[in-house]
Parts: sequence; C-alpha cells; structure tokens
Amino acid sequence: MATSGTTTFDLDIEQLIEEAFERCGMRMTSGYQLSSARRSLNLLFLDWANRGLNLWTIEFATYPLTNGMNEITLASDTVNVLSAVIRDATQSPSTDISIDRISREEWLNVPDKTTTARPAQYYVQRANPTKVFLYPAAQGSFYTFVYYRIRRIQDAGVYTNTADVNFRFLPCLASGLAYQLSLKFAPERTAVLKQIYEEDFTRAAQEDRDTASVYFVPDVGM
Repeated sequence: MATSGTTTFDLDIEQLIEEAFERCGMRMTSGYQLSSARRSLNLLFLDWANRGLNLWTIEFATYPLTNGMNEITLASDTVNVLSAVIRDATQSPSTDISIDRISREEWLNVPDKTTTARPAQYYVQRANPTKVFLYPAAQGSFYTFVYYRIRRIQDAGVYTNTADVNFRFLPCLASGLAYQLSLKFAPERTAVLKQIYEEDFTRAAQEDRDTASVYFVPDVGM
C-alpha cells in the first residue's frame, strides 16, 4: 500500500482548540469560548516554562561588551541563561573561555564591582527583563558574552497560526488544553483529562532531552 510521503502534519490554533473541546465532550459554539481557549493556551505555555527545559526554546546568543561594562540587559523574552563563556578577541583566533555563574549573595558580596579585567563570573537576575551582571567589568571592547538562553514560548496569536512547539509535543498540547478547558466548561472530566495530560507531558519531556553520552569517573584519590 502507498504511504503519503509527507511528514508535515500540524494543527493551527483553531484546530487545537476544536480538538480540546471535543475531548471535553463539547463543540465550540461561541466567540467567548474561542477567546477563553486561546487565553488558556497562553497560560499553558507559561506553565511549560516552569516545568523545565524545552529544547526547542534554547537559543545561542552573543552580547558584545564595551569598556567598563558589568551589566547587560538580555532580550525581553529570555527566561534564563543556561551556560556562558567569554569570547576573547585579543587571542588569535578568538578564544572562548569558561566563566562561572555565581549567586545573588555572591554578587552582592563583591567589594568593588567596577574592577576591570576579563570577566570571570556572572550573576543572572531573573527579573523582567532578565539581566546579567559581570565581574570583573570588561576591560576594553574586545570581549563578548556568549551564551545559551531559554526563551519564552511564543504567544498563540491569531487562530490561523501554528503553535510554537516541537511536533512531538502536539499530543501533549492538545491534552493540556483540554484539561485547562475542562476546569471551566467540563469539570466532570477534569480528573481523567488531567491524568492524560500528565502522562502525555511526561512522555514528551523524557524524549525532549540531550542524548549525548555522559561519563562519570569516580574520584579514587586519598
């Protein structure tokens, strides 16, 4: 038998909402239900940011430093910084040098935050917007803060959009939205829909991970 030969299946926002209502045993009949569902979908995206890493939202970014700079403001959709290095352009070729992340208290206890040299430590202030504080402050304009960031999942937007999620999370997204809608429109189905959602999310999250090999070597030194 012939197969389709395509792997492009996706759902736009309106189709996701329709699927979620059907799982609640309902059909969408009003504009209020449509707008309410889109609001719930956006809240679901925010909840996913609290549940851990979503690999498709991890992005590589750089921020050039100027002389004396010890504070930078990252893009407004930045959730957190995963890892970072300092790129040193005084080397040939440019060299990426590891930099340690420190806590708020450690940053607070730095006695002179205006000291200049090659930055060796950074503190991430997870505010709105997210800021990074560097110590020492950059000496000269030949350093670049190079980092991987977690960005927010994009809003649902218009109903003809597709969701900003990896295709493997579509079943989880449909079941999660159905659960959210059941809280408002079908409370008698909430318990079972929540269970389905959590199972779908667990499966997707377990697959959404880095599969590089990791080796642990015991410390046998005395």
